[in-house]
Amino acid sequence: MATAKSNISIVGERSASPSPGRTTSGANSVSASDLASTRRRVVDAQNISLTFETADGRVDALSNVNLQVAEGDFVSFIGPSGCGKTTMLRVIADLQQPSSGSLLVNGMTAEQARLARAYGYVFQAPALFPWRTIEKNLKLPLEIMGYTEFEQQQRVERYLAMVNLTGFERKFPWQLSGGMQQRVSIARALSFDPALLLMDEPFGALDEIVRDHLNEQLLHLWKSTGKTVLFVTHSIPEAVFLSTKIVVMSPRPGRIIDIIDCDFPVDRSVEIRETPEFLKVAQRVRNGLRAGHSYDE
Repeated sequence: MATAKSNISIVGERSASPSPGRTTSGANSVSASDLASTRRRVVDAQNISLTFETADGRVDALSNVNLQVAEGDFVSFIGPSGCGKTTMLRVIADLQQPSSGSLLVNGMTAEQARLARAYGYVFQAPALFPWRTIEKNLKLPLEIMGYTEFEQQQRVERYLAMVNLTGFERKFPWQLSGGMQQRVSIARALSFDPALLLMDEPFGALDEIVRDHLNEQLLHLWKSTGKTVLFVTHSIPEAVFLSTKIVVMSPRPGRIIDIIDCDFPVDRSVEIRETPEFLKVAQRVRNGLRAGHSYDE
């Protein structure tokens, strides 16, 4: 059985990068993506395209997407609604199959990675069973995977503690706030210690104050576990605050129009959002989103 990697620190891996907002296209610059090339690739997508038929006709969801994600990275996908952010996440999770291109997840095909349970998935809604307690919701994937009762209990205690919900084991989902329910969903996704965490806009329905608090908690969780995270969001401040790399996507068909490295200190708080460095990266994301709309003109 895999064990939790709570002692892994990723601070030193990015500390050598000179400044935030460096792009992967700079000819003479040293960026986080250059440093990432020395780490194992968790996701390697080459020329991914996806077309599917609907009742209204053909939909080109993704077009020639190329993306490499290194171990320990926090990568956010941002773009207009319907641009293929969630679709790309689902392709990586093997919940949808691309029409063309190649994809490796942890060195395996996406299907092999899914069967090996190499990732955890956090959906937009917490998706907790209302008739099961918080403890039993966390135990569900562990039961399916054949963990012993002792191992299940250990993992429930460990991951509820990670998301600051110790003492809520016997509560039911309807007795928790929306933010607390989403933290349970994150704990459940981490409970079997996957190498990769996929998060599809998990805080989008929450108010700004709760969202900021959960952003800080997620950053601490990422630092303490060393997981690789792929995160879908519509929020520019959220993407810049959380990420080591921001993938800016165009309107459908989804294409990557910019990849921006963020090299802010790992031990940062939301106050960093007022700094000139943060605002500079946020402006670059905003410019990329505006430029992307030129595809529709």
